[in-house]
Amino acid sequence: MRRLLTKHLTICMLLSSLIVSVGPLTAWADESGIWPVKGKLVSNKGDKSKNVSGIACTRTDKFPRACLVIDDNMQAAQFVTVKDGELRAGDQVPLIDNQFGGEPLELDGEGVAYADGSFYVMGSHGHPRDKKKKLNPTKDAEEIRARIAASSQIIRIRIKSTTAAALTKNDILDIQRSSKLRKIIAADPSLNRFLDRRLENNGVTIEGVAVLGDRLFAGFRGPTLENGRSPILSVTLGGLFATEPAEPRLILLPLGEGRGVRDLSPLNDGLLILAGPTGDDAGPYGVYWWNAASGNLHFLADITKATAATAQQKPEAILPLEQGPLGLRVVILSDGSKEGTPRDVLIPSQ
Repeated sequence: MRRLLTKHLTICMLLSSLIVSVGPLTAWADESGIWPVKGKLVSNKGDKSKNVSGIACTRTDKFPRACLVIDDNMQAAQFVTVKDGELRAGDQVPLIDNQFGGEPLELDGEGVAYADGSFYVMGSHGHPRDKKKKLNPTKDAEEIRARIAASSQIIRIRIKSTTAAALTKNDILDIQRSSKLRKIIAADPSLNRFLDRRLENNGVTIEGVAVLGDRLFAGFRGPTLENGRSPILSVTLGGLFATEPAEPRLILLPLGEGRGVRDLSPLNDGLLILAGPTGDDAGPYGVYWWNAASGNLHFLADITKATAATAQQKPEAILPLEQGPLGLRVVILSDGSKEGTPRDVLIPSQ
């Protein structure tokens, strides 16, 4: 496999990235590639989750791996152990306690990252999803503000062990919440006019998060900007969880009109990008790799068929497993599918 690797980590942020096309590759998977989930990934109602939207692990090689999964309807995340061919559910991890009218408000957690002993869970920072338009902007303004505030948080979970094969709630050192990213978005001239819009009106919704070095990268499902470009906003971790300058940098990726970021994961000194529709329509879904040093965007493969993606079953989490002669193995989890229906997918070498 041609290595998508730069030997040094120079995070060179560009306001526009070039796309490198390598042809119409298609990822591969079959029914035997669906992994079982042992135990139960739970929903806010206590049954099996159907809203899995993010996963990250403490290590990127070998098995088993200690990981964290988020359901976007929950106030909590859940530890899982990833074996080669299986997910095993573990303890829940409380994240927020926001309420309105005595009822819990969801974080709308859409992505998970891991770096240097900490997991990071990203709230969507978006307007509440309201497909039936029950929320009236005037009558329900206070509730809308409360729900936006609940989702406009990044949660950092520091853990005791970075080498454990499995984690429990006893491994948590502390949990810290930050709402600073919302102010950074509001100050960005390319993004601020989309803040607090509904997603169907091209509003701000973050669905991907990753950490490279000392910087956090937030990938936007919406808005789609001019010329079909999708934003990724990079800020320093110290600017979110300490008093250091945030040093925001905006990356604009040419994913195409009506397409946005569904997940991010570090890979080979760059970012693996799961991309899909900005709206709720069906596919296509694709995987890209962004070179942090050059700013180039490489198309890797279409995964629509391999993940059985539909308007109801939407790929929203990607976990790299290993790279080999045949290509890159990843696990894809889908929102709208029971416990994410983990699928072992091969992205062929180029």
